[in-house]
Amino acid sequence: MTGRTGPVPLLQMVLRVEHDIFVVRQRGREVAAGVGLEHQDQVRMATALSEVARDLLRATGGADVTFSLADDAVDGRRHLRVELAPVGPLPGGRYEPQSGAVARLVDSLGVVTGEGDTVVRMSRRVPVTAQPLTPEQLAELRAQLGRNAPGSALDELTVQNGQLIAALDEVRSQRDELAVLNEELAETNRGVMALYNQLTEELEETNRGVVALYAELDEKSAQLRAASESKSRFLANVSHELRAPVTAIIGLGRLLSDSASDPLTAEQARQVGLIRSSAADLLSLVNELLDLAKAESGRIEPDWAEVDLRPLFGQLRGTLRALATRPDVELVVEEPPVPATLRTDEVLLGQVLRNLLHNGLKFTEHGEVRLRAERRDDRWWLSVSDTGLGIAPEQHERIFEEFYQVPGKTRVGGTGLGLPYARRLVTLLGGTLEVSSEPGRGSTFTVSLPVGGA
Repeated sequence: MTGRTGPVPLLQMVLRVEHDIFVVRQRGREVAAGVGLEHQDQVRMATALSEVARDLLRATGGADVTFSLADDAVDGRRHLRVELAPVGPLPGGRYEPQSGAVARLVDSLGVVTGEGDTVVRMSRRVPVTAQPLTPEQLAELRAQLGRNAPGSALDELTVQNGQLIAALDEVRSQRDELAVLNEELAETNRGVMALYNQLTEELEETNRGVVALYAELDEKSAQLRAASESKSRFLANVSHELRAPVTAIIGLGRLLSDSASDPLTAEQARQVGLIRSSAADLLSLVNELLDLAKAESGRIEPDWAEVDLRPLFGQLRGTLRALATRPDVELVVEEPPVPATLRTDEVLLGQVLRNLLHNGLKFTEHGEVRLRAERRDDRWWLSVSDTGLGIAPEQHERIFEEFYQVPGKTRVGGTGLGLPYARRLVTLLGGTLEVSSEPGRGSTFTVSLPVGGA
């Protein structure tokens, strides 16, 4: 049947008297079995055919019946097709089966009009598991159907009774299975309801625990906010109170070492120098604590403006060149590519870059400290790289903690507040501050900022 486009006739017969209804039913079952329909589909096809034959015999006086095998144009499947051409006109030109169940027994049922002929056509799909029939097998099937003598009405009734008994047995078996399934379903439902009730109780208990946990978390959060605010106020107050006496100590030390004052012995001059150096370190710590307290309390408000990076880089180059006191360390500040503008706070950004460059010069003994800028899409990437000893990966985040300094021989003077303060400022500007470093390969601190500001 593969590749066929037209129907292949299998059997033709006439419907004229009541007895022919039994013959049509019998022949329909035989043809259905021959083309490979399953047993239940054979019964459905024969039943539908006998109902349609009875309707046409009463309405039109009979019909010519043709059985054929055809490929469906829609689904491409083989169909057993039965066409009944009425010998008289159909009432109203249409056919409506007397039993509404007929249409459900077949895949298609309707009236087809073509070339002046009107036929009632029904069809049933052949299962895909059925073996396709070769032309020789189709010829043998036609010959066999032609040789078979039709049975009597009694024989057909006997077959129908057998089919009915088998159907009743199947229905009874299905009914018993359904009763068992219903009982199992009822038992399952009871188990599901018990499980549902248990889960509901557990969920309610969990919800109560979650609510209590949230209440405790809210309380802890309030305590943390209060502690943070207290710490910020303490740092701000202590820093403010310490600045005046520390500044006074520095001034007095400067007066003592002034050439206009009474001359000091060498030991006195050394001790006054130590006092001034210690006071300067303490003042630096106080200033950083004050800046950090301002940042944590949210009292720093960026002054947004269009900033040109070229003057800013030039200012950093000039002010920090004096700090590059080591002859083996070179400070390199590259010119940023044009247009070198972004919306930010020039003072805060300058503080961040100055802090990073100062750290690079402080921790680099040989090589260079380089500041460069690069624009990618809608962001600026400002990087400060050095050729120092580098930082181990496990310390990359710790260096941004307050008062933390990398241990070892690279540790020099400082408070450990510069990098935390720089990251807070960068966050205020809507950007990020990250570090990339390996021991022995130097460090690179990268500030990423949006062109249009936060």
